[in-house]
Amino acid sequence: MALVVAQEVPTSSSMAVPHGPAGVGRARHRMRTQLREGGVPDQVIDDAVLILSELLSNACKHGRPLGDAQAGDGDVRAAWRLDQQGRLVVEVTDGGGPTRPAPSTPSVTAHGGRGLNIIAALADDWGVRDEVPGEVTVWVVVHAAVYDRDAGHRRDDFAARVAAPAVADIPGLGFADAFDELD
Repeated sequence: MALVVAQEVPTSSSMAVPHGPAGVGRARHRMRTQLREGGVPDQVIDDAVLILSELLSNACKHGRPLGDAQAGDGDVRAAWRLDQQGRLVVEVTDGGGPTRPAPSTPSVTAHGGRGLNIIAALADDWGVRDEVPGEVTVWVVVHAAVYDRDAGHRRDDFAARVAAPAVADIPGLGFADAFDELD
């Protein structure tokens, strides 16, 4: 008979993160440490840390810092909590940007634009809140039941859900035709 002792994850954690790449690593480390100490499975922690990183990167690239600070100065807010239902929720709040956060459809050769698609593929749910003037929060339910033995199940077909189409399947590229003309 195995004895399982569950540790309690702090019900919530919130931190100011500098608007820019400098604080992202510190936020990831703090989240990983707290969730690990709380007994959250590693697969769930890995998903949560990746999601936090994507959200913070988007906030720094597309959003303004909170308050009256200029871009590159000031902070955004990162928060995570394990609610009474066992859902792990991650949120990042910034000062808003020129557009509302929404998944994009980047080209195959684009260097970015996949962050919210990655989040949607890994998470059980996500959305945007912007009721507070001067604040936009992107929230993500990483897993609806972090201690469930199937938590992290969305990884199984992750590549199929976020993969770009094969080059041969993209209409109009005609690579083979171009090479035929070289003869």
